[in-house]
Amino acid sequence: MEPELSVREVLTTEYVGVSESDPVLGTVRLMREERAGCVLVVRGSEPVGIMTEWDVLGLVAEENDPAETTVGEVMTSPVISINAGWSLADAATTMSRQNIRNLVVENDDEIVGVLTQRDVITAAGSFQGTTSGTADGSLESERPLEQSRSSPPGDELETELLPNGGDEFSTQGVCEACGSLADSLWDANGRLVCSDCRSV
Repeated sequence: MEPELSVREVLTTEYVGVSESDPVLGTVRLMREERAGCVLVVRGSEPVGIMTEWDVLGLVAEENDPAETTVGEVMTSPVISINAGWSLADAATTMSRQNIRNLVVENDDEIVGVLTQRDVITAAGSFQGTTSGTADGSLESERPLEQSRSSPPGDELETELLPNGGDEFSTQGVCEACGSLADSLWDANGRLVCSDCRSV
């Protein structure tokens, strides 16, 4: 059995921190320089929000001036924090349930980094098995995706991603085509994909 990855092993430790009073325009320029999809908004050492590319798109859609708008006006708040010791599967499930792409990672109330959806996707290969055909032409999954065996308090997760009849898999995971978290995965040409990519 492969060892389960923890958040500590894959998180992004070099995150970009900004203030609520910083202008969005300057922050977007910083994001481009650092090639970051999000910035952590801190008040002292306390995380109070996250501004993502999606928040910036909302500002543009509303035709507001990014030079006159502060990060505090567009950030997503409050942040959702997890412990560095969480399993990667638990973190991915939290992202999926909360419909978010970034989690603040803390250890003893100290920020140690940010777990991004990209981090999860990059690490997903170590959870993904291969799907191969059998002699009768049917598909067989050798070890698709292992889920957490020690869930956060109050959560009960399935322990493995198992075939749910045909080529649909019953538990959420990362689509191998587009990289998004999906509630159901389908086998398409030997890759686990979401329903959108399956129809392409």
